[in-house]
Amino acid sequence: MEVKIQQIKGLTFASKGETNHWVVMDSEKKYGGEYAASKPMELILMSLGGCFGMDVVSILGKMKVSIDDLVITVKAEQSEEHPKVFTKIVLTYTFFGKSIDEENVKKAIELSRTKYCPVYAMLIKSAQIDYSYQIISE
Repeated sequence: MEVKIQQIKGLTFASKGETNHWVVMDSEKKYGGEYAASKPMELILMSLGGCFGMDVVSILGKMKVSIDDLVITVKAEQSEEHPKVFTKIVLTYTFFGKSIDEENVKKAIELSRTKYCPVYAMLIKSAQIDYSYQIISE
């Protein structure tokens, strides 16, 4: 895997990977950025949530579990000192749909955590990662 990162102006950068899609990154104005895009650490949390989401939806699909929607909220705490790495991350899954079996949800999340999500596998080495879930039947 390879990505290219190109400075646009100041602390605004655009990056592109092998999928050929551009992602813009920026920083806060007080550090010289324009505050015009996501910060790199936000993108890490988005990657974690996206990785889990893709895994869980795929696993539930293989279990023949139908969901109408899935929303994942990711909150994180960072160390006070530089480098300000994540020390604690909490994911909250909200599943929407009728007749969603809770045991299948638990199993899908657990498989993503223990077997499939490489972003989790990297982050768990430096941060405590917890999760909760809720199922909302419409």
